[in-house]
Amino acid sequence: MGTGFIKALPNFVIALVVLIITWLVAKFTTRIADMITGRTRLRVSLQALVETLVKLTIWLIGIMIALTIVLPGLEPGSLIAGLGVGTVAIGFAFQDIFENFLAGVLIMLRDKMEIGDTIEVEGIIGKVEHISLRETHIRQLTGELTVCPNSMLFKNPVRIMTEQPIRRWEVTVGVAYDTDLDHATDVMRRALEGQEDLPDDHPVDIYVKEFGASSVDFMVRWWSGSTPRDMFAVRDDILRRIKRALDEAEIEIPFPYVTHTFKEPVPIAARGEADART
Repeated sequence: MGTGFIKALPNFVIALVVLIITWLVAKFTTRIADMITGRTRLRVSLQALVETLVKLTIWLIGIMIALTIVLPGLEPGSLIAGLGVGTVAIGFAFQDIFENFLAGVLIMLRDKMEIGDTIEVEGIIGKVEHISLRETHIRQLTGELTVCPNSMLFKNPVRIMTEQPIRRWEVTVGVAYDTDLDHATDVMRRALEGQEDLPDDHPVDIYVKEFGASSVDFMVRWWSGSTPRDMFAVRDDILRRIKRALDEAEIEIPFPYVTHTFKEPVPIAARGEADART
């Protein structure tokens, strides 16, 4: 065994040199692919996918050459056949890993959901910071980083909140039942005139929504920026304007009507002895 190992040392050295050359070629080729894709209009995720596939292909070729050098009796055909049989066994053992890998490839090939988009999936709302072949990093609105497996984003519905530069928002405003509804509509519409964050080609919609328990509810809809920050800032300004205008017009915004349910008192004699003493 010692003699065979000493005789095989030159092959090991050559295989090591091949791996070093493979590393250099992969690094150089990745830079070239980065330069080429950087001049195109490919999305960042697709650029990362091209670089990863180029690097993976070069490493597979280099490892196969190194194995044939270390094991001279191993032919490329038998090596590929062995890899096919081994891939089936490995696929069963690492099913989740390969599932996330394929899901990552398909996610990167999608036209939607780019890095920087704000999305919602399985109750997680945040900005996409990084997409790899195995996982996606989502920075939540509260600042925490959530690492999601790609299979979760591929199997479940994903709501892309910033796919368009603007989107529609809405709030509900209630007025008292003795209010003239046409007058209340005019008051709220005049209050929202001149709002800088609202586009001119998308007017504000004000509709009577329903008869509530203690108020007639209006639905106020508008279009503004699609980011959550835009929603909070614009909604705050709109609610302040509506509240100020309704107060100046002496239109009441009633409190919600709350019903209380009282249970029938139970006689002390019907309770247990311990409850009676209490």
